[in-house]
Amino acid sequence: MRAVCASVLLVALAAAGCASSHGESYAATGYDFSNLDKVAIVEVTGRAIYGEAAKNQIANMFVMELMKKGYTVVERSQVKTILKEQEFQASDLTSDQGAAKAGQILNVPAVLTIDIPKYGNEKMSMLAKLIDVQSAAILWIGSGEGSTGKTAATVLGAVGGAALGAVLGGGDTGDRVTGGVIGGVVGGVAGNMLSPDQAKQVRKVVAKVAESLPPRIAQPVKK
Repeated sequence: MRAVCASVLLVALAAAGCASSHGESYAATGYDFSNLDKVAIVEVTGRAIYGEAAKNQIANMFVMELMKKGYTVVERSQVKTILKEQEFQASDLTSDQGAAKAGQILNVPAVLTIDIPKYGNEKMSMLAKLIDVQSAAILWIGSGEGSTGKTAATVLGAVGGAALGAVLGGGDTGDRVTGGVIGGVVGGVAGNMLSPDQAKQVRKVVAKVAESLPPRIAQPVKK
């Protein structure tokens, strides 16, 4: 049992160590981004991303990238509150026109939408768009791919749960096996949550996606 757990752990750690990410983006030619005094992140979508906690976490990663570029960002809870008060439906945010309308309600010149069309056991993809609220034109669009860190988290959770279940099972061999299986299932489910390692990998993709986002203010020269 210990030998099996050790082997699986080594495989999981090796997979996590091979993680990589890349991204690219394009901006509207001739647009003066210094005019964008405030930006609101109106939606984080993706059928593979469940729960507001994970979406808020990803949105906050983009907030940090936007602030690095000199943008002021409306707090996400305030965005939700205002749109809810105006009875603005989440389904309306799936189009660029709907996102632009939300921006008009929020009284900001531009909004950011984030879509995560793929978030599997090993790989994820991400698309972000900065949209002008008056014309619904795309001012900037960025995409990226990378590792999720999810496989390692799931395996580690399953192994840890199995080990704990085997210990708690006690008694005869049958009890230990049953305890190990139950513990493995519970650990695996827990591992499917956005773990610190997953957050680390997603943050890398976000950084790559936003790397070429035009700055609103002059950036310090890197030495």
